[in-house]
Amino acid sequence: MSDVIDGAVAALQSKLSGGFDGSAKFVITGEGALMIDGAGVRAGDEEADVTLTADADTFKAILDGELNPTAAFMGGRLSVDGNMGLAMQLGSALA
Repeated sequence: MSDVIDGAVAALQSKLSGGFDGSAKFVITGEGALMIDGAGVRAGDEEADVTLTADADTFKAILDGELNPTAAFMGGRLSVDGNMGLAMQLGSALA
């Protein structure tokens, strides 16, 4: 397991302590993937309602609050595939 994925799981667990309504997958290019759903956050690569893909630097900037997820998407640094409404909910939770 990647240190980046382990760190991301820990950071997201604190931000999304109440779980998430739906399922989302974050793919961190070159590192792996993590899942977010009603059960919490964990490393994994399963089917999800929405998949968000970014490189490690972009993902870290979003988690650290240095980069707004919407700005990352609009700037082409974050791609979204699937349920855009869930992506927006997740973006709000991370902002």
